[in-house]
This record gives sequence, structure tokens and C-alpha cells, in this order.
Amino acid sequence: MAETELRVGLCGVGLDAYWPQFEGLQARLEGYVRRVAERLEHAGARVENLGLVDTPQRGREAGHACRRVDVDLLVIYVTTYALSTTVLPMVQRARAPVLVLNLQPEAAIDYDAFNRLPDRTAMTGEWLAFCSACPVPEIANVLSRAAIRFHQVTGVLGDDALWVEIEQWIAAARVKKALAEHRMGLMGHYYSGMLDIQTDLTQLAITFGTHVEHLEVDELSGLREGVSDEAIRARVNDFRKHFDVQADCSEDELARAARTSLALDRFAAAHDLQSLAYYYMGSGIPANEDTMSSVILGTSLLTARGIPVAGEYEVKNVLAMKIMDCFGAGGSFTEYYALDLKLDHVLMGHDGPGHIAIAESKTKVRPLDVYHGKVGRGLSVEMSVKHGPVTLLSVVEDKAHGFKLLAAQGESVPGDVLHIGNTNSHYRFPIGARGFVEAWNAQGPAHHCAVGVGHTAGKLSKLARLLEIPFVRVC
Repeated sequence: MAETELRVGLCGVGLDAYWPQFEGLQARLEGYVRRVAERLEHAGARVENLGLVDTPQRGREAGHACRRVDVDLLVIYVTTYALSTTVLPMVQRARAPVLVLNLQPEAAIDYDAFNRLPDRTAMTGEWLAFCSACPVPEIANVLSRAAIRFHQVTGVLGDDALWVEIEQWIAAARVKKALAEHRMGLMGHYYSGMLDIQTDLTQLAITFGTHVEHLEVDELSGLREGVSDEAIRARVNDFRKHFDVQADCSEDELARAARTSLALDRFAAAHDLQSLAYYYMGSGIPANEDTMSSVILGTSLLTARGIPVAGEYEVKNVLAMKIMDCFGAGGSFTEYYALDLKLDHVLMGHDGPGHIAIAESKTKVRPLDVYHGKVGRGLSVEMSVKHGPVTLLSVVEDKAHGFKLLAAQGESVPGDVLHIGNTNSHYRFPIGARGFVEAWNAQGPAHHCAVGVGHTAGKLSKLARLLEIPFVRVC
């Protein structure tokens, strides 16, 4: 997926009455606003810099300007005292999530130098340059009374650690926008009896903005018929580059998987898919059984390309996989396999596609004589997630809010794995195996989740706040 462009409206706020009173203050604060704009651009945002907004009239104009360029996030940098009547009309007209930056130029006023200034006018001008905290309660009060959500970052303008937090807000806003532009394909039907994975698709669209496209297995089977022998040979060569194809994989099975992989590429392109959840028994119609028993290598390649694919028609989990992938963390389909209580590890994995781009080593391809619980036989993938920090994410249905995000941070660690042709890894959590599974289960997620590399809970919590849904981190 091409990286989503994020449009950020930036407004520094101040008070016009100060400029003729305190020489150099306006220019100094405008310089600070430019520094913020540069850092936001460095974080990958396209910035609409509206400068220093210092009157109610300019506030309204800035709000209209944000509307015209369709900003995805409004960043209000509080440079000094500003009237809430300047901020309110701007926010009302911009109609975008609001991030308030309460950033002063240094960690503290140099009191000795301050008190040596030549007169109290100069002292007051210097104090006002440090006065960003002063109007934030006033702004917060008015926005709260107007039922307008806002988010805050407080600290020092040049603090790199603080900018990590701001960059997380930028990343979260970009993912929120990506979800609103996201086209999810659903092909087939739910795995019969899995009540936990059944999902309210209308609420999904309301909460995340995601469009759901309902698709037919017959179409994919039809596309397989148009694949040439030459293209199949080329795709088998691709398989050997991307996978560790085991010696017991037959050429016929590789060709069958290649045919389906090429059809899947055409299928995804035809419907402009950014994710796909599927399940279909395929019994009774040989062409459909042939299709559905040969999808795993092709869906693994799609997943690695940023089009995550989840089996068992797992709508919520393919959304979790997409979120993790948009954050650059991967996002592979997984579930509990077993507990290793000797090592205090949780074994997790799943059959079907894996995210080969976050594998510890080259993903193996193995032939299976039976797909457990499913129809057919064919090739499957076996991988472990890269050793190091990981985050689990589940999109959980919530009675009060539609959905919530559930996350846990841990580590993928070395350990003996099951050579069963499925993804499988050992995970260690700071609250232990028992503590993790009980805390995770208590939140009522479906039995599948997404695993991504790195610790991303900070970004996920900000995404939840932008989506206005709960966020729960169990560790």
C-alpha cells in the first residue's frame, strides 16, 4: 500500500494585544511555530502552516483554511497566553481531531538572568515567551463544554523524547486516515460455530470508516482459468526466492499454488483490496475446492505486500493485522497453541497465511495431507516471528462503544516449535504465561489476534483515542 499522506493544520496561538507592547515577542513566537512545522514535516506530515493566530477573526479564518485543504489533524501550538474565543471557532470550523501542544522554549526560566533584565517590561515580555501553560486550562474548559475531544502534549519545544510522543500522534492519525480509506474484501462465509468472530459490519464502518466489499469464490476460481503456464513457471521461481521450499513439495502442488497466487493478485487488483478475510469449504464443486486448498502461499505473499489476509473469515482480526501493518509492525494471524509452563512461555500460531516479512528466518513451505478442520490438502507455510519485542493486538467488540483495542507487549523468544506446517512461536510476557492469558481472556476478545514486531502500544493507544474507542493494555 502506498503510504497515506497526512495533512496537518498547524496554528500557533497568541494574543495580538502583546505585539506592540513587547518588542520582538511576536517574531520570536513565529520562529517557534516554524520550528514545530519543520519537526512535523520531518515526521512525514504535509503541513498547512497558518502561522500565529492571535484574534477571534483570525481563528475563524484559520478554521476555514483547514476545511479547504481537508486537514486530518489540527495541531494547536500554544505559544503564550491566547483567548479561548480565538481557539473555539477555529476548532469548530476545522472539524478535525485536535492536538494541543503546550511547549515552552526551555525546561525552566533562568531566574537570575531574568531578574537582571533592564526593566519590568522586558521581564514581562520574557515571561510571556514561557507562558504556554497559562491558557491551556481555559482552552480545555471551553472545548470540554463544547463536547470537542482534544489531546495534549506538554513539555519543552526542543526535547527529542517529547517529539517521539508527538510523532506517535502523527503515526496514529495517519493510520486512522488509512482505515477510513481502507477497502476490506470478504470472501466466503464464517467458519461455522465460531460465534466469537462474527462481527457487526455496520458498526465496523461507523467506527473505523472501513468499506467492506463482499466477494465470490467463484470469481477467484474463474480467474485461475486464465493464468498461463509461463506465468505459473515464473511464480514458482518467485516462491523459491521468497520461501524455503522443502524437498517433499511436489512440482504439481507448487504449480497449483502458483496459479492461485496469480489469480489472487488479479482479484485484489480488480477490487482495489487493502485486506481480505476468507473462508469457504469448497466441497461439491471441484474448481472451488482446488482454489481454496491452494491459497496459502499466495495469501502469504499478499500479506507481506501490505494486503493482510486472514483465514476463517476473521473480519476483526484482519483489521487488527491491517492496523499493525500500517504502523510498520507487520501483523501476522495468530492464536494460542499451548502453554509451556516449564519455560513460562505462550506458544502461538495459526494455519494459513503468515506474514513472511516478519519471520525469524526464511519461511518454510511444507506439504500437508490434511488441513485440520478444513477441506482438502496442499502446501502450507511454517514460520516463527522474529525474536525480539512484539505487540499483540485484538479488535474487540464492546457493548458500550462498538469496539475497543486490546494490546499486550512481550517478546518473541527462541524455543522448540511444532513442525506441523503452520506459523508458531514462543512468547514471553512480563506478567508471565498464566497472568497474560487470564488478563487477555478477561477482556473478552475473539480467539484470534494479530502479532507485530516492536512495541507499539503507545501508538495504538493514541489511535484508539483518535477513533474515540477504549484502549486496554494488559502488559
